[in-house]
Amino acid sequence: MAIMRIDPTRGLESMSRKMNDFLNEFDKDITMEYGGFSPKIDIFEDDKNLFVEAELPGINKDDVKVKVNSDGVLNISGEKKRCDKCCEGDKEKGEIEVVRIERTFGSFHRAFQLPDYVNKDSIKAKFENGILRISLDKIEPEKPKEVHVEIE
Repeated sequence: MAIMRIDPTRGLESMSRKMNDFLNEFDKDITMEYGGFSPKIDIFEDDKNLFVEAELPGINKDDVKVKVNSDGVLNISGEKKRCDKCCEGDKEKGEIEVVRIERTFGSFHRAFQLPDYVNKDSIKAKFENGILRISLDKIEPEKPKEVHVEIE
């Protein structure tokens, strides 16, 4: 009678790979965002300015607030409101049936620590076609102070 070794984990790797393939195939058309609306942000710079651009589709300019606090944190906040009148017709009378909703709504808040080389008093913001463009001027960073110490 021959002695055979049994590997209890044999086959688990292939089963795990098959499960991952199944879930990846299932997940292709599903996108979930938790916590409501969160705008996409781009940050870039040139020699003289730092730029922040936020995509805010379907949001009114009056529903957006931009602030820089004393710690040098840029705060962008607001709310994307659901349209009261989504389609012509009356939901109460059963004329409208929701088939699919993919858009997200709700309040949002994004915060970014600004670098020291940005003039926090020079902030300019422009809102056009659902894009918020923020511009900040760069300044020469303060040089570290040196104190001459006498050696006794």
